[in-house]
Amino acid sequence: MSVHVTKRHLSRAQKLVDKSHSNGGLASVDPARFWADNYTALADPWSQTCPQVPLGIHMGAECAFDELSVKEEWYKLRHDEAYLLPLAQCYNDEAEEIVGRRLLNETPSNPELKWPEIKALHDIFEAENRWEDMSYWLMPSAHTPDELATLLDRVERRLENLRMFMLPPDWDQAKDRITALGGEVPSYRSQRGPVTFAMSIYGIENLIFLILDHPDLAVRFSDLIGRAMLERARILDEEGGYIEENAPPGFYWLDDNCAMLNAEMYELFGYPILEKVFNRYSSNPDAGDRRGQHSDSDMGHLLPLLGKLELTTVNFGPNLKVSEIREYLPKAVIHGQLAPFTFSRNEEVNIVAEFLRDFEMAREQRGLIFATAGSINNGSRLSSMRLIMAAIQEYGRYN
Repeated sequence: MSVHVTKRHLSRAQKLVDKSHSNGGLASVDPARFWADNYTALADPWSQTCPQVPLGIHMGAECAFDELSVKEEWYKLRHDEAYLLPLAQCYNDEAEEIVGRRLLNETPSNPELKWPEIKALHDIFEAENRWEDMSYWLMPSAHTPDELATLLDRVERRLENLRMFMLPPDWDQAKDRITALGGEVPSYRSQRGPVTFAMSIYGIENLIFLILDHPDLAVRFSDLIGRAMLERARILDEEGGYIEENAPPGFYWLDDNCAMLNAEMYELFGYPILEKVFNRYSSNPDAGDRRGQHSDSDMGHLLPLLGKLELTTVNFGPNLKVSEIREYLPKAVIHGQLAPFTFSRNEEVNIVAEFLRDFEMAREQRGLIFATAGSINNGSRLSSMRLIMAAIQEYGRYN
């Protein structure tokens, strides 16, 4: 049984699944009405006029592998448009038939608008971003406290003229050319979260022992991550023509590994970085400044701290209940809490049952966008997405 799902949820879910099987295997849904209502619902998930629970599942190109029964080509999927775009077109043909919408981008990128490489946070900390198997992985750039201290010395010197380090030699010419064509300087409003980043470049156990055994060095490490981020963001804002007062607001973190720290460790290392960045770029969450975090892990022990940061949008791991998140984050839009593997294994009854569970917890206060509590994986099928659409039309309407 899926986590926190009851027999009552399963019984109601089974009825909808049986109904879909009697309809040739595809759930009965009115796609035109669904997408029109979904557009309204996504505009304001809190509204008392919101017609239904909005659906926030965005299928990625990797889902085409199983859907179309084609060989997995992960590197080509990420790097070769000549491979990706025909795959996306074939997938969209299926999607249009099954869910009533083309889901993947089919438009070729314009090479004239491609920016030269701008060094990222991991470059500032001398970490290699290496492709291995199916994805990129950050490789450690320090292994011991002494190596880390020496690395931080170099980072501090780098921050004295970060613009020269970050931007390529032909930057000014490239910027003039691309902006004349309508391109905009890339902004910096999302980052691999501080704990995941630090554990990538220094090691999981190493960071834990660093906080326990060398707290002063850990604080220095944390402070430099925050300083480097703010300086990198400031430089790109300046290149984009913004001053501090009119820079675009909002910031979003992806920090799966933060769950590996207990609350005291996180408060010492991760929390100060989020606080600094949010204070600079999301100073008014009540007015709509985005404060977001994705962490598809067991985040319950960190909810009280994250609540103090007044997050406005979250995507947490599937073992958390909507009601638990809402207790500490009353103003956050919750993207969840469908378990990613419930979806990718196409466990039809559990998919619907988990929706019923979440809708039940969110119905009174609203603010739920039904989505996977984590990444969408290959194996997730369009027929399961259609089943969720049917469940929303059948059981998930507010009015």
